[in-house]
Parts: sequence; structure tokens; C-alpha cells
Amino acid sequence: MENERIHTQLPGSDEVPPPPDELFEQARRRRGESYRPRTRHLTPGGEAKYMNRLFLETSPYLLQHAHNPVNWFPWGEEAFDLARRLNRPVLVSIGYATCHWCHVMEEESFEDEEIARFLNANFIAIKVDREERPDVDTVYMTAVHAMGMQGGWPLNIFATPERKPFYGGTYFPPSDYAGGIGFLSLLRRIRETYQQAPDRVTHAGLQLTEAIRGILAPMGGEPPEKEISLERVIEAYQERFDAKNGGVVGAPKFPSSLPLGLLLRDYLRRGEKNSLFMAQYTLRRMAAGGIYDQAGGGFHRYATDSTWLIPHFEKMLYDNARLAAAYLEGYQATGDRHFAQVAREILRYLQRDMMSPEGAFYSATDADSLTESGHREEGIFFTWTPEELDAALGAERARVVAACYGVTDEGNFEGRSILHREKSMQHLAEELMLPKEELERLLDEAREELYLARQRRPLPLRDEKILASWNGLAISAFARGGLVLNAPALLDTARGAANFMLENMMSQERLCHSYQEGEAKGEGFLDDYAFFIAGLIDLFEATGELPWLKRALEQARQVQEQFEDSETGGFFMTGPHHEELISREKPAYDGVIPSGNSVMIMNLLRLNALTGEQGMPDQAQRALDAFSTQLASAPTALSEMLLALDYLQDVPREIVIVAPQGKREAAGPLLEKLRGVFLPNRALVVFCEGDELEQAGELLPLVREKKADGGRAMAYLCESRSCRRPTSDPEEFHRQLQETRSKGRGRHRV
Repeated sequence: MENERIHTQLPGSDEVPPPPDELFEQARRRRGESYRPRTRHLTPGGEAKYMNRLFLETSPYLLQHAHNPVNWFPWGEEAFDLARRLNRPVLVSIGYATCHWCHVMEEESFEDEEIARFLNANFIAIKVDREERPDVDTVYMTAVHAMGMQGGWPLNIFATPERKPFYGGTYFPPSDYAGGIGFLSLLRRIRETYQQAPDRVTHAGLQLTEAIRGILAPMGGEPPEKEISLERVIEAYQERFDAKNGGVVGAPKFPSSLPLGLLLRDYLRRGEKNSLFMAQYTLRRMAAGGIYDQAGGGFHRYATDSTWLIPHFEKMLYDNARLAAAYLEGYQATGDRHFAQVAREILRYLQRDMMSPEGAFYSATDADSLTESGHREEGIFFTWTPEELDAALGAERARVVAACYGVTDEGNFEGRSILHREKSMQHLAEELMLPKEELERLLDEAREELYLARQRRPLPLRDEKILASWNGLAISAFARGGLVLNAPALLDTARGAANFMLENMMSQERLCHSYQEGEAKGEGFLDDYAFFIAGLIDLFEATGELPWLKRALEQARQVQEQFEDSETGGFFMTGPHHEELISREKPAYDGVIPSGNSVMIMNLLRLNALTGEQGMPDQAQRALDAFSTQLASAPTALSEMLLALDYLQDVPREIVIVAPQGKREAAGPLLEKLRGVFLPNRALVVFCEGDELEQAGELLPLVREKKADGGRAMAYLCESRSCRRPTSDPEEFHRQLQETRSKGRGRHRV
């Protein structure tokens, strides 16, 4: 075995020698006997026939392509140097591990030996995990947009050896079809053009590169005279609201398309009942739909239809972290206990299905999983038949569950049924002639049993990459959940994830982007820092543990040093330690994931409210000025940044609770009143008298000269360091909280 090649030569790769076999053998030993190649090209003994350079990587997405017959390279100088030496165009193919259409194109094209032979002989092929390299993904996605095309994944870009894109698209079928060109034909045309019309390629590359720089470049110019009116933004969302199904009209339906937090803040500020209705109704409809995993908790990525019924079955860490926070705010704003229950279920899903043994969180799970016959099929893991319900629950309980969750013989998805609820629990109880409480108990027990039965099926692939940014979102969700739901175990989970990052994902006091196979990788991007800082602030406010705030301040200083645009304000995505690409982005779009700028501006405002650090409001204002043109002309593209505007238009409340020395539990009755009040624009500090309070006073001016009321905790509700009458009476504290309302001006010039 030691003297034999451990893989078959990749077709058409004669001019490109593979890495030494010893490297492949080392990687194979590291992966162990449990490793299973993901390919249809197998030897009679079940070994992978082909092996390319991606086998030496750690990204789950790159490893999915490690046994394609394509001679894939990871992103790096080796690939581009080779392209220059051989005078070949470069294919940069970008995706992520749980991307359904990435899997489809892999199966159809990248596993095809004829396509692989042509690609290997005429191109240099590079695979990129967009979650590992969001900077590369942004540049080339912008190129596709600049070509007038709709973006998405897989993203396939043709570039020069100088990294300049000259053509691209998303999914390509393998063969020509009516009205379109197949991937193999496209490759032939690209090669012909590259060889016979190099000037055209060069010109296209220059044009696209300039377009990318123009789109991603920092915004300049004078702030517009036009004022930002949050009321007008809300009106724009009202016009697009789907009054029948919730969310925004049309399909597909993404939970992030309607800014629920902004609507709830509008209701708080103006008493606009329609804003409350839009948020409340959307939260209810999403939780009842198939987009919500009724058996296991957590949300799928989006719904393909307009009614939230048919999901795209991927489940992402970032979606669920943000939706847990949205349901917690919905609970505080409305008192609807169902919203609190949904938040609990989301967080439980993350704990049992997405948490690593070390306490951090994995990235995602796939839409596809194996059927009994061994074929990959979308949604098979999450859907049911009446017979499967019978087997898991018994006939009588299965009948009740089928009636409540819409499981039928015909099904609603490829002959199977996605669990969903069309009727209220009260309505169902009346129809089934059961007491409501008994039906709720029966369904809770049945859903747990369905979850356990489902775990015996082949599991969807899980992307076990740990990302700093998405873990920051998860820390926020668990910290807020622990505070609002009075759940110490959730706070322990938040602490565990934060400690993991501080102990395993820091290098030379800088944050790393990802953690895979026991190793931290890559320089942290703006998002990594901004989301982690937000999580640390939330963890500090939920626990009163000062080290979290100190860490947040340390990371904020790193952001200032590495990412701030000192000339025009705002923050770049990359810093001085990152690879220099053809353009440097200053993130300016809040999509399913908020931009690092939006979150960082809010971080600065929150840290200032806590510490009074003088430079932070100026930093935040200069960042807002940098995006003023976009905020004025297209504010819905920066819906998360609008929360910072709302914060500025409000008078943030400063809530200080001081408990007697060593008796933090004495703050409990006061905190219980706070939990039931939606007051998002506030700073919360909870400390005990003694050394703890004295140390806090060195960093937090707002706690100085505050004290407990003998053996009882004392609450101080303040605005701009001016406090109301302190009280140790929970009812009086609740009255003060209810009294305090946003005093926004309704608009803010930036």
C-alpha cells in the first residue's frame, strides 16, 4: 500500500501534477476510519476513485468536493500562479455545505467525468466556501449583479489569473436545453473566447472590476438634506405587508424580509397599532407554518411558497439565533406566552442539535438526506406519512396529531406531509372534543416522540464549521433568553460559547473567523467582531459579570484599529491582516444577516450608554454619516441600521439594580418586573454591594453612589444620568417602567 498511488489520476490533468501522496495519506489518517467519501466514483472496495487538493482542507463544503474528478484547488496563490504559467482562465466556484443547488450542480456537472476532463485540461478550477471567505464571495457576487444577473449559490465566476472576473452566473445545467446553454458548452465558449479574443476578456475584466469597486467602495460626499423619517419607512413596509399570511407579499418568504424589531419599536414609540399587528401576526403565522420545525424546534431557512408552508429545508444557525431574539421581543411587547415557548424551543433545538461538545455552535444542517434506498432527497428527514405517525405514536394519538398538524394520505410535499398548524389550539380542542390543556399536553409529548423517532432516520449533513460571527448571534440569543425567560441554564450556554471563542478563537489578541478540526482559521472579519461584541454586551447585561463588558470594550478597540475608515466614517469588512482583493467592501446591506456596520453602530451606542466613553457617539455618528445617502434613498436596505436611528431618536433608559452584598437573588423580584416590559433602548446593570459594585464603578459611572435598600435590592431608573426616585418595591418599579415611553423625535438627520 505504501508504494501504491492512493488515488486515480484526475482526467485531463496531465499538465498539473498532484501534491505528494504523503499529504493525502496524512489527511486520511487524520480523518480516521469513520470518514466516508461523498462521491459516486468508488472502487470495488468502497474507496474514493478520485482525490483532489480539497481533501487537504478542513472546510466541510470543500471536503464535499474532495473526490470529484475535477482538479479543484482551494483559493490561494498556487492556483492563480499556475493559471498565469499555463495561460488559462480560472473558474471560481463558490457555495456552502448545506446549499441544495450546489449539491445538484455537483452531481450533474462536477461529478461528470467528461465535464471534469475538459475543465481540468483547459481551466484552473477553484472551490470557495463562502462562509470561510465572505470577502471573496462578496466581490464575485457583486460582479454577477454588475452583469445584470440575479445572484445566488452556487456562484460560478470566470476570472483572469489576475483575479478579475469577466463572466459568471449561478447554477448551470450540464447540457444545453431549450432556451439556454449547458455548462459544458459554456466552458467551450469561454475557452474559445479566452484564446481567440484575449482583448475582449481583458476589457470585460477591467470593466467589471471598476463596477465592483464602484459598488463596494466607501460612500463619500456630503450628507443629504433629506431627513430620515422612520414613519415613512414603516409606511413602505405597510404597503408590502401580506395581510393574509404575514410577512412581505409574495414568495419565496424569508423571515428577515419584514423587520419585526423595527415594527415593535415603532409601536412602542408612536403607539402605531398596525405595526404591532404586522409583527404579531407574522410571528404567529411563521410559528404555525411548515417553515417552523414542529417536531424538533427551530426554523428552516425560508418558505418557497407565500403561506410559510413549504420550506427550503436547510436550517441555519444565524436564522435561528435571530428568530429566537425576535420571539423574545414579541413576547415582551405582547405578553403572548406562545412566543416565549417558541423562543424556548428554538434555543433547545440549538442546544441539542447544533452545539459542539466544547460549547460552541455549528453552522447549519442540509436540506437533503438519504432515503431508505440510499438516494439524497430534499425534506425526507422532516416529513411524515400517516403510517409513520402510527408507528411512532400508536393509532389513537397519531389520529389526533395528524388532525392538528395536517398529515394526510395525499401529503403536501411530494406525497409526504410537512407538519404545520392551520387552526388555533382552542379551535382544534373543540373539533377533537378534548380539553385544551389535555390537547396541549398530548401534542407536547407527541412532538418529542416524533423528534426521537426522526433521529433514527439518516440525518441531514451538518456543517460543523464554527463561525465567530454566527456564534456571536447565538450568544446574544441565549443571553437574552436567559434574562427574559429567567432561565439560568440558557445563560450557562451563552457563557460556554463565549468562553470557547475567547479560549480557542483568539490569536495575538485578534479574533479568528472560524474553527474546524481543532484549529482556529482565518482573520476575523468585521461581522465576527461586531456580532461577538453584541453577544458580550448582552451577556454582561444578563449576568452582571464585568469581565464580559471588559472583553467587549477590548474587541471594540480592535474594530477601531483594524476596520474603521478614518476618512469618511464607518467600517470596512476586512482589515490590514486580510488578503487584499480587487475591492475592499464597506458592508452596507442588511439581509438575512445584518451588516457589520449596522451592528457595530448599535454596539457603540450601547457601550456609550453603559460606560460613557466619549469617543463612541462620534464614531457612531460618523458611521451613520457614511451611509446617509443610502439611508435617505433606500432605508429598507439598512433595516438593522434603522434600529440605531431609533436608539438615537429615543432617550435610552439606564436601569441600575443594586442588591445587598452576596445576595444577587434579592434582585429577582425587580428583574421579574423588568422581564415583562419591552424596553429595547436601555442599558441594564445589576450588581451587588461591596467589592463587586466598587470595581464596577471604576468602569461604569452610572453605578456610582448607588446602593441597596438595607436587605432589599434597589432599582434606579435613569435617563442621561438623571434618575427617578429609587425604589425597592417591585410594583413601584413596574409602574415606573410602564410610565417610561420613548420620546423620539420621529426623524433624524444623518
